[in-house]
Amino acid sequence: MPFDDRRRTVTTRVGAVAVGSAAPIVVQSMTNTDTADAVATADQVVALAGAGSQLVRVTVNNEDAAQAVPEIAQRVRDGGVDVPIVGDFHYNGHLLLAKYPECARQLAKYRINPGNVGSKRRDENFRTIVQIAVDNGKPVRIGVNWGSLDQDLLTDMMDDNARRTEPLDAKDVYIEAMLASALRSAELAEQVGLRHDQIIISAKVSGVQDLVEVYRRLGARCDYPLHLGLTEAGMGMKGIVASTAGLSILLAEGIGDTIRVSLTPKPNGDRTEEVIVAQQILQSLGLRSFTPQVTACPGCGRTTSTFFQHMAEDIQTYIREQMPVWREQRPGVEELKVAVMGCVVNGPGESKHANLGISLPGTFEEPKAPVYVDGKLLTTLRGETIVRDFLRILEEYVATHYVATTVSA
Repeated sequence: MPFDDRRRTVTTRVGAVAVGSAAPIVVQSMTNTDTADAVATADQVVALAGAGSQLVRVTVNNEDAAQAVPEIAQRVRDGGVDVPIVGDFHYNGHLLLAKYPECARQLAKYRINPGNVGSKRRDENFRTIVQIAVDNGKPVRIGVNWGSLDQDLLTDMMDDNARRTEPLDAKDVYIEAMLASALRSAELAEQVGLRHDQIIISAKVSGVQDLVEVYRRLGARCDYPLHLGLTEAGMGMKGIVASTAGLSILLAEGIGDTIRVSLTPKPNGDRTEEVIVAQQILQSLGLRSFTPQVTACPGCGRTTSTFFQHMAEDIQTYIREQMPVWREQRPGVEELKVAVMGCVVNGPGESKHANLGISLPGTFEEPKAPVYVDGKLLTTLRGETIVRDFLRILEEYVATHYVATTVSA
């Protein structure tokens, strides 16, 4: 069955990036450095943007962090990167944005969690942040989280539910409280003066089925762009699989305008992994293209040599290393499909379906590797230079099929 059409939304501008159904789904990420360390944070912003994050969020949790934001923004610009930087505020955002107006000006968007904007005067503090956003012409993401929901609102709704003749399930009330918090906050923001098209909403949970249910309901009740993500997805394979499962269901239903894959990195791990995973989800669903795709068979008893595995890895690495240059000079190359197959069973057939494919000899097969270009046999490689020869053919294909852009003097 074909995917559903994108859910119709207004378009929100975050710096130069459009978020909404009229624009491609936006990939974003968040730094995990101490924001007060302007050098380290700026370096990570640049790295995340280089990996393909179109928006990068930074924590603004104290005065040192707020004071560092202008320097971070300047360092990022000095590095030749114009990615919009988003400020993430909890508890004291109303105080920090009011005290540090340059921080407010330099950020491209403010994220507000209505469940923890201060304590007893949440609405007043929320209005303060929104008014600063209005004064600076900035959009806002109203980000409700399962783990930090407005407890007063939840208690009221639980009490109302208990008085019903047929009470709803507690989890159902919890979901409804999340939606109420988000949509009431959006209504309040518009009352303060924020335009309808300056609001993005998220309602994040940590379970896949809950995520799907929350966003299905939310998507049906508003036309704001939705920030999609599984909060606290976890580490490694668990986080990748859970995020992919939840996001794929919703994206296939046309729900979601910007996504983040919230992976817990290994100690000193590469933060850009979450950007790559988000891109791969969108590309695997056919919603966007970011980098050439390499298809490789899993191997079996017919492929007892690991040669094809090494070759697939070498080709994938080579493409990843070339992409910063290709992306600028060879538009369209991100849609290239390459197949590296390990034996004669599926090798020739799969290779013919790719733009460029090679079928390596399996165990006991004749030591030759036919190469197919756009479905037709181009040549047959043999010997110790197969990898090098195939990479040369790959380079020639890119050079001849993706016209270089003209660089003005």
